[in-house]
Amino acid sequence: MRIVLHGQQAFGKAVLEKLLDRGEDVVAVCTAPTKEGRREDELAAFANEKGIPLHQPASWKTPEALELMQSFDADVCMMAYVLLFVPEPVLSAPKFGTFQYHPSLCPLHRGPSSINWPIAMGSTQTGLSIFWPDDGLDEGPILMQKTCAIGPDDTLGDVYFKSLFPMGVDAMLESLDLVKAGIIIKHDQRLDDGSYEGWFKKAQAEIDWSKPVADVYNYIRAANPAPGAWTTLNGEQVQVYDSAKVEGEGAAPGEIVAISDDGVTVQANGGCILIKRVRPVDSGKIPASEWAQAASLSDGNMLGS
Repeated sequence: MRIVLHGQQAFGKAVLEKLLDRGEDVVAVCTAPTKEGRREDELAAFANEKGIPLHQPASWKTPEALELMQSFDADVCMMAYVLLFVPEPVLSAPKFGTFQYHPSLCPLHRGPSSINWPIAMGSTQTGLSIFWPDDGLDEGPILMQKTCAIGPDDTLGDVYFKSLFPMGVDAMLESLDLVKAGIIIKHDQRLDDGSYEGWFKKAQAEIDWSKPVADVYNYIRAANPAPGAWTTLNGEQVQVYDSAKVEGEGAAPGEIVAISDDGVTVQANGGCILIKRVRPVDSGKIPASEWAQAASLSDGNMLGS
């Protein structure tokens, strides 16, 4: 089959590597334009290295973009992590259309931060969907789904790199095999039973120490490594990464109750958070014990104010 791979970054590159290892006929690679001053995307660099025609239109909503996709005379387009909106005429240009990877169990957690939100909400399970996109927001019919557990201490990085990334690469290839075999599966999503969440960005990652300790811990995990949960010390921001939920009560929310070689323990509602690793302003990530020493922290200091 003549395949167009549309994607970006490490996930897109991993899918392209698998396709080439199998000897698939990848006739074109499409990825987002390289922004001025930014390093070239991993997928774009790999496509150039392998001599595969690379295309980086700024928009897919133009007549020229449709003509470009039609010019590939492709059997199928595989979308491996795409943030630019692609309209239905472009999606439908290949003979069998376009299927796409999404890291959630659609229709749950449709949207751009679909890995962060299940963790933030305390879910114990998530997964991935391979679906046929349309003009909706992750609303097209499902080709394949796979589930994975979210452990009680798993971070965003754990869930993605240990589960959803490798599972997703394999699922993209499995889906291609189904299409090549003439098995075109399209299960409609029950959108009323699902959810759509927007970006999980810095505003969502601010720590509210007055919330139940489980909620605080979930949000820290959901933001690790990106965008990074954060709090303030004397009005100056500090990002919080590795942490643990521990027992303790009686202090005010946000109050530092202990400092040790293990880190800085902070009171939340119904328990405490042991902060193990942080990134202060104008610094890299460091052990929280080092930060405590450098900032002259002591029991009774308040975070979040």
